[in-house]
Amino acid sequence: MELLKKERVLPNQYELEVSVSPEDFEIACSAAFRKEGRKMSVPGFRKGKAPRKMIERLFGESVFFEEAVNQSYPQALEYAVKAAEIEIIDRPEVEMIDMSKEKGYTFKAVCITYPEIEIEGYKGIKAKKLVKTVTDQEIDQEIDRMLDGASRLVNIEDRAAKDGDTVIFDFEGFADGTAFDGGKAEGYSLVLGSGQFIPGFEEQIVGKNIGEDFDVNVTFPEEYHAENLKGKPALFKCKISEIKEKETPELDDEFAKDVSEFDTLDQLKEDVKKKIGLRNEQVSQQYLDDQLNAILAKMITTPEIPDILYTRQLQNIYGDFERRLQSQGMDMESYSKYSNTDFGQIHSTLNIQAKKSVNVRLALTAIAKQENIEVTEEDLTAEYEKLAEQYMMSADKIRELVPESELSKDILATKAYKLVLGAADLEEVDEIEEIEEVEEEEVVQATDSEEEAETAEETVEIVEAEVVEEETEE
Repeated sequence: MELLKKERVLPNQYELEVSVSPEDFEIACSAAFRKEGRKMSVPGFRKGKAPRKMIERLFGESVFFEEAVNQSYPQALEYAVKAAEIEIIDRPEVEMIDMSKEKGYTFKAVCITYPEIEIEGYKGIKAKKLVKTVTDQEIDQEIDRMLDGASRLVNIEDRAAKDGDTVIFDFEGFADGTAFDGGKAEGYSLVLGSGQFIPGFEEQIVGKNIGEDFDVNVTFPEEYHAENLKGKPALFKCKISEIKEKETPELDDEFAKDVSEFDTLDQLKEDVKKKIGLRNEQVSQQYLDDQLNAILAKMITTPEIPDILYTRQLQNIYGDFERRLQSQGMDMESYSKYSNTDFGQIHSTLNIQAKKSVNVRLALTAIAKQENIEVTEEDLTAEYEKLAEQYMMSADKIRELVPESELSKDILATKAYKLVLGAADLEEVDEIEEIEEVEEEEVVQATDSEEEAETAEETVEIVEAEVVEEETEE
């Protein structure tokens, strides 16, 4: 095998001319005969038993050429790409130039490569770091939630219903003197004051007793979902069968022992404070990551990024999004109805995410190259062990599934992001502000129409990817 020519025909496109020697081609032809010859019938021989020369005399000497090329071409292309010192990102277009037993064969491959990007301004990026001190109010709110969770409902029989009670009651609604669909229920449970029913309903239950028949008069809102009831007065005939009151435990050391591993209320509050602090730190880090990623994405301004990068990432994101919907028992159609968004809106949102993800990765790759960042064997070992623990598999098995070349790219991106983060110019703030993201452009040519997007949906290879954050997380 030999790389005869390497020519750059476009900013991200190279044309390679590659030759396969007669000796290598003969080895491939012999392998092709062993594979295909067993399927061939030749007069005077049992099926699959005819000698190669006899088959070639009968069908022509090129009978095994196609299969021989199929077997030898991938290795030849891999050799040529390595010799040309390029990294291709899609299957190349291949054109056969000549082929014979005496000369072997020569082919031309047009290869799309990653863009060569020079990036500036990634050190000293101005960003805002969210800093929040845990307040006594936040601690009390969390303790109140724990109290509410430890509460129980007890039956009340010696008083009327009051705000905050849970009542079990029957009701039937009438509009214009006629019962309407959906206006009747038996044994319905309602927390008074929850605002579950239309305005004015729950207030009229307050003060009523078990077994008492009473009427509730209300007017349906003008924006009510049922057309036949919008703005109409209605009468509900009601009867309470049970009244339940929430019984909340005392806020003391015994409560702390019941709901946690701590012996005192002070220890529980200290633990709550620590957990809120950790949650605040996670929110702060995510906010900072989002800002830096948005800025890095905008640093990629070259128009010469191959469309295939955006197309492929859009397919990955779309497939991952669809898989997460399926895990929740939904499909794209039901999600569209639930979220009141059409396919075009969903596609537009995912398109923006795809562009951002690709641009951030390109930026980090360029930074790693400019900063001469390297991946050591220790880096690879540590990352394989981390993945092994995460997926509960052996490190050797993970090595089989995840090539070192791909894992090295992830490690380089992570190291580059740490450099950007460490050099950022941070301003401390106590509130999250809106982040200006990349704008949508026509970056995904292969899925610009709904029909093409549906094709992408059918052919997508699903990978576990979170659009940008996974490019930078440790």
